[in-house]
Order: sequence, then C-alpha cells, then structure tokens
Amino acid sequence: MLFLNKISLTQFKNYSLTSFNFTERVIGICGLNGKGKTNLLDAVYYCCFTKSYFSKIDSLNTQFGKDGFRIEASPSNPYVEAKKNIQKKTDEIVCIYRGTAKKEILINGVSYSRLSEHIGKFPAVMIAPDDISLITDGSEERRRYMDMVLSQMDTEYLQQLIIYNKILLQRNSLLKRFAEQGKNDLQLLEVLDEQLTPLGNFIYEKRKIFTELLIPLVEKFYHLIANNKETITLQYNSSLNLSNFQELLLASREKDLMLQRSNIGIHKDDISFQLNEQLFKTTASQGQRKSLLFALKLAEFELLKHNKGFAPILLLDDVFEKLDDQRIQQLLHWVCNENDGQVLITDTHKERLQEAFVKLNTAYQIIEL
Repeated sequence: MLFLNKISLTQFKNYSLTSFNFTERVIGICGLNGKGKTNLLDAVYYCCFTKSYFSKIDSLNTQFGKDGFRIEASPSNPYVEAKKNIQKKTDEIVCIYRGTAKKEILINGVSYSRLSEHIGKFPAVMIAPDDISLITDGSEERRRYMDMVLSQMDTEYLQQLIIYNKILLQRNSLLKRFAEQGKNDLQLLEVLDEQLTPLGNFIYEKRKIFTELLIPLVEKFYHLIANNKETITLQYNSSLNLSNFQELLLASREKDLMLQRSNIGIHKDDISFQLNEQLFKTTASQGQRKSLLFALKLAEFELLKHNKGFAPILLLDDVFEKLDDQRIQQLLHWVCNENDGQVLITDTHKERLQEAFVKLNTAYQIIEL
C-alpha cells in the first residue's frame, strides 16, 4: 500500500508552520469546525494531484496575508525488486507556490517539466460532503470523475485529454470568429476536425472500457453500504455509441456554426444512474444518493488498486455527519478492515472516532487539532 509517513505545511490555508507524523494505517483527525481537519486532507490530496480538491486557484489555498505556501510530504511507495521481495521506497514530495510565480512540484529534489507527469504516481481517493454533486449535478461532474480516475491509471489518457481540450478550445474560438466576421473557412475547420477525431476516439474507447469495469463494482458497493437488494444500474452515454466521430462532426457542422460551439464529442459524455429502473436523480432518497456516492468512490479505489498493484490513500472528510449509523458501520468495516490501504478520516467528535475504531478492532492513531 501507499503509506504517508509525514506531511509539513507552511502557510497553507490556516496552517502557519505545522508538521504531522502518521504512524498507523487508520488515522482519525478530530477537532471543532474551523480547526483545519479538511485542510489537512486537502494538503495530502495536493501532494498527490498538484492541486487542491476544493479550489483551482492557488492563491485561495494560501494563508491570509501571505504570498505563497509550501507542502512537504514523505510517502512510502511499495515496489518489487528483482528478487521479488517487497520493499518500501520513501519519496519526498515538495509543492511550492510563490504567488505570482509558477508553482513547482519536486519529487526527490527534481522538478517536473510538466505537472501532469506527477499524476498517478501517488494515487488517492477523496470523499467530501459536497461530492453529492457527482450524483445530482450536470454531466460535467461525472466526466471529471471519469477523467480523474483514468488519468491516474493511464498517463497516455491524460496527455490525449489535454490535447483534445486544447484543440476543442481552438475549434470553439474559430466558430465564434466565423460568426463575428460573417464568413466561414471550412478548410480550417476540417483541419481541426481531423486533429480532434483520433483523440476523441481514443478517449471514448478508454472511457467505454472503464465504465464496463466500473459498473459491477458500483453495484457491489452500493449493496454493501445500503445493505438491501435495490437494483442499481449505470450506463455510459456518448454520442460515439451511435456513430463514427468524424461522421458526427460533419453532421453537426451546421448546428455548430449556428450556435458557435462544438455540440458533438466526448466533452458531452455522461454516466446515467437508475434505481429500480427509474431515473436515480428524481427518485432516490438522500440516503440512497449518499450510498451511491460512496459506491462510486470505493469502486474508484478498487480500480486504482488493481491498476497500480497497491492500495491508494483514502481520504474521508466528515462522513459521520452524512450517513446513518448502519451505513457508517458498513462503510468503515470495509475501508478499515477489508481494505489494506491507509485511511485518513475526519470528525468533530474524538469519542465517536475512537468508539468506531474500537468496534472495528483495528490499530489506529488519533490526531487532535
């Protein structure tokens, strides 16, 4: 498993200069609201993804009145030597943001030329209260979910996605320029379509395979957490399910020119959920929605574990407030007893955390803020 030994925070959110040592696989982080429980999880997430889970703007992650921040982390990552003996290699991750200057991510003293090269080296799964938007909000949330998991599993996927989004931006800008100038250069549009097509096909095929693996796992974890026999079904929805991408772009050209944006492509993909053959979003209760959310996240965890050969770090923020006792018991039993990865769990009540861990009969560490 991936094991975080220590993290040091300088001017990150509400932390001036603080270090935390992690000694157990299961870690409870407790304290009143506003003490920095979520910020500590977010710092761990930042070291894995080179960005905050909650804010894309690094200035918002900087302590008030300061010009930048620094995060240092020491994870142990298992690897196999030639003799097939499992060893632990401790890495040093340093994340530096200097305000106006470009941020820098270093691994063992070496800076990345592209931040995307870091993604997937230290996999992690975060579950936070606002994640229910993955179920209730628009398709962008579910595409982001697919992309985040696949980018950790497949470096080529991430690079192809980055290029696709750049060309898509160029295509949309071109469509707007056509409208502003009152004339169309279809040859230039065709050039962009030729560049977009293989990228879109690649991403579509990867997402299709991903969802085929995801669906049975989500069904399994939903039944585990909800502890019932409700029928949950998922479906990957893409325009490329119906036709060739190149043909779709050509068929949509008149509409694209009129609306000044690209209306067909993998940037419109979605995952739909059904509960007992009814649309999940409109029929599910709050408890059912939360059960599905945790099922999606645990399925993500399992896919990453299978892909990497070791368990990612699991970050659970404020889960006690979001699930009833039965669902909490089912969830914690799996993440703490059946899962062999490191787990960081926040809660406002120290006694509640300790009681839960004692019931699970697992070794644990409590950090009070």
